[in-house]
Amino acid sequence: MVASAQLRLGIIGTDTSHVIAFAKFFNDPLSPDHVPGAVIVAAYKGGSPDLESSRSRVDQYAEELRTKWKVKFYPDIPTLCKNVDAILLESVDGRVHLEQVKPVFAAHKPVFVDKPLAATLADAQEIAKLGKQAGVPWFSASSLRYGDIATQMKFPDTSGAITWGPGPLEPTHQLDLSWYAIHPIEMLYALMGRGCVEVSRTYTPDADILVGTWKDGRIGTVHVLRPYGPYGAVIFRTKPAANGKAGSTVVVQSDPKMLEGYRPMLVEIVKFFETKEPPVSNEETLEIFAFMDAALRSKEAGGAPQKLR
Repeated sequence: MVASAQLRLGIIGTDTSHVIAFAKFFNDPLSPDHVPGAVIVAAYKGGSPDLESSRSRVDQYAEELRTKWKVKFYPDIPTLCKNVDAILLESVDGRVHLEQVKPVFAAHKPVFVDKPLAATLADAQEIAKLGKQAGVPWFSASSLRYGDIATQMKFPDTSGAITWGPGPLEPTHQLDLSWYAIHPIEMLYALMGRGCVEVSRTYTPDADILVGTWKDGRIGTVHVLRPYGPYGAVIFRTKPAANGKAGSTVVVQSDPKMLEGYRPMLVEIVKFFETKEPPVSNEETLEIFAFMDAALRSKEAGGAPQKLR
């Protein structure tokens, strides 16, 4: 029996392992990692037939949600929305997020949109516009924003940062970095904040180096590794080091999966559904997409710096 105080959550898209992980955190009250305040009660299967990582997993994860976690499935998103308090838009395919979020906004349900928010800057901007017009709060974030690097290495005197992490590419996504490299890019933004004005990109089949220039003169760099590699960061600070010299450096490298970020992110999601206040501003999320768009244009221009738009 679901306690009346708990928020009833609905899932859109069962083609990512996130839905199983999230169900374990929300729906198992006996787990030491249980996230209170919400329970997943309903879902819409979704799925993208032309995306292998979606096609091969959507039925498997849907069946586990149905049988193990007793999640009820609905044939369409509007019907799903009628039976829940808030939405987790989990479809692994960023291309479908704009169309899938439209009935959520129409139903006036707060929504968390899992990464990537969209597959193009234009779609991300349209989602933001429609959400604002409908007066419906939303936010999107990578779980890496809530991992050790982003939470323990954030300093008010950060003068620059380097982050790194995996960034395999998915041909179906026009904004190529949005598929997976959004993780180390969002880490950079968690550490540096908004304000990037220009990006240059050096591309090879095995890696990317993205260099962003902030309006206050700071520089943030992302090393994108392919196909996979660990996550990490270097922070440059103006605070004097122990020897009295300025520019002390902090270095951290963590486990490639960074799973410790799931629970803290889910706690923030529940707070968001309760307060309707996004923990990551929509403006910052859109700047991250503008950063990736500028990086794509830089790649197409042979590495020449490109302004954010």
